[in-house]
Amino acid sequence: MNATLSHWTLETDADGLAWLTLDKQDASTNVLAEDVLDQFVALLERLERTPPRGLAIRSAKANGFIAGADVRAFTPMASREQALALIQRGQRAFDRLDTLPFPTLALIHGFCLGGGLELALACRYRIARDDDSTRLGLPEVRLGIHPGFGGSVRAVRLLGGMKALDLMLSGRTVSARQAKRLGLVDHAVPERHLRTAARETLLNPPAPHRPGRLDALSNHALARPLIAPLLKRKVAQHARPEHYPAPSALIDVWRKHADDPRKMLDAEAASVADLITGPTAQNLVRVFFLQERLKGLARAADCGIKHVHVIGAGVMGGDIAAWCAFSGMTVSLQDQAPERIAPAMGRAAKLYQQKLKDPRRVTAAWDRLIPDHRGRCIERADLVIEAIFEDKDVKQALYRDIEPRLRPDTLLASNTSSIPLEELAPALHRPERLVGLHFFNPVAKMQLVEIVRGKHSSEQAIQQAMAFTRAIDRLPLPVTSTPGFLVNRVLMPYLLEAVVLETEGVPAALIDRAAVDFGMPMGPIELADTVGLDVCLHVARILAADLNVEVPERLEELVGEGRLGRKNGVGFYTWRKGKAVKPHPEAGRRLPDDLTERMLMRLYNEARACLREGVVADADLLDAGMIFATGFAPFRGGPMHHAMMQGEMALYRELQQLTERHGSRFTPDLGWNNTKG
Repeated sequence: MNATLSHWTLETDADGLAWLTLDKQDASTNVLAEDVLDQFVALLERLERTPPRGLAIRSAKANGFIAGADVRAFTPMASREQALALIQRGQRAFDRLDTLPFPTLALIHGFCLGGGLELALACRYRIARDDDSTRLGLPEVRLGIHPGFGGSVRAVRLLGGMKALDLMLSGRTVSARQAKRLGLVDHAVPERHLRTAARETLLNPPAPHRPGRLDALSNHALARPLIAPLLKRKVAQHARPEHYPAPSALIDVWRKHADDPRKMLDAEAASVADLITGPTAQNLVRVFFLQERLKGLARAADCGIKHVHVIGAGVMGGDIAAWCAFSGMTVSLQDQAPERIAPAMGRAAKLYQQKLKDPRRVTAAWDRLIPDHRGRCIERADLVIEAIFEDKDVKQALYRDIEPRLRPDTLLASNTSSIPLEELAPALHRPERLVGLHFFNPVAKMQLVEIVRGKHSSEQAIQQAMAFTRAIDRLPLPVTSTPGFLVNRVLMPYLLEAVVLETEGVPAALIDRAAVDFGMPMGPIELADTVGLDVCLHVARILAADLNVEVPERLEELVGEGRLGRKNGVGFYTWRKGKAVKPHPEAGRRLPDDLTERMLMRLYNEARACLREGVVADADLLDAGMIFATGFAPFRGGPMHHAMMQGEMALYRELQQLTERHGSRFTPDLGWNNTKG
């Protein structure tokens, strides 16, 4: 039997085995769009009428099996009923696969995520290609939902409640070997053995995997009510239920119905329908598309950069070098003496051991990172990143020294966090090759890199910088060369207002708590300590020279006293073992009614000014920058999106009221004029 539809191809071999291949038309990635599912069901009906000896489902896409459901279908949901119908449609398709009267197998390579793994779980067996590119997971919580096509039911049945819930609640992905150890796949084999392993499994089907006795016990009706509250408390430490309701909802579905698959399927569908039409999921889907937009700004293959030379082995420069080597590039790291480079090499070793684990891969990454205190590798570099002290004159002196040694096509980038490139460019004969690559700390965790375009930066240089950013798996955000660029400029008034509140006598811990209650990953006082109070002061002074920013005396005092924050153990807080020691404020202390609003409104006001001045192209890119560089409450969709949802006219009036109460730093930016009507 041979059959071809627009997305699927079905072939039957001489042994009576059916090979069903998904190759979504006009797409680089397989996703479970509605027409893909419709064709899948039609093919299953055909196989039910003419049963093969066994069925293997695979992908024709080089990049992976199936990336999941079509996220675009999530955004126009008109009602809960529409969402429920869509989810139940997927459930029926996978139920049909689950009940086929012959052996079924998913042959997995590359990514197998979300709905793709739910489809694989509906098969009797799973075989995964054992290489670095294969990743399996159920990451729906990152979109504000949980598995809805039967994945939660089948995962707890296959793995036991604890292992399955850990996978779903964390949203993490696992390698083929990790999946084999979990019991998620039956075999992890090299590419050359995939088809043979699939044939052998289907022709001589073994007993399907079942969880061990201890794993299975976690699904018991007596165990679930004891385990569920513990799981909820653990999850709430990282995802507060009022902000991110999906994890708690998934735990409830499991606790109530894990011993009845049919009821659990119905509850799973109802839960996802509720979540997907709620504000958290809609905003997290928005964030997903913001991320995809940033990824689409450049293609990694176009960067043409193989050797990176980093000058400055401090925390930023050393960690940028380590990350570039981790990403597969040859990197030379320069500083004034070997002992200045040594700490960066030590941090790199820890990073590679933590992320790569395999000793061979750790050694390979380590070998790509070359200490070069004399700068002898600079002539070979495709990209030179300057990450030295934030001082215009020092940077210009360095540029004059190194430019004669650079190849004509070498890209020169500064990691300056606030100095406009126009102030650096006069030191160069070829300023068109100068761009800004502003990374954020910690480099290994923060996804965003600001791509700063100076007045003289060529389009080719900007495009190459963005492609390089994608090549090291980071998100490029194009910004203009103005003081503070985008992220620091928008963030700094928020931080400084927190300092003003602390100066007025509001305990730092309560200021931070208010911000975390709003949804920030960290309070502004703790963030200032983490960044370094000397760094905050330096950026604030630069912004104060050009913008409506006043540097609080309190910040000047702390830095003058040598209290720099986490880096030296004392700032606003005392730091022990990398954690802030926060004193408990006295009970019942009355806080300013407008505490949170004062911090946020300064952030919103500066964001509006950046849009008016064209620092970034549009509000969506501004939101993306603040989410991926600062962690601005993702479930709120970004500052400008949240402002729009609140009502921009209402925010304009609030700024006017804050100006009357607290002074001119709250004066509404001229950009709000378009919202006054």
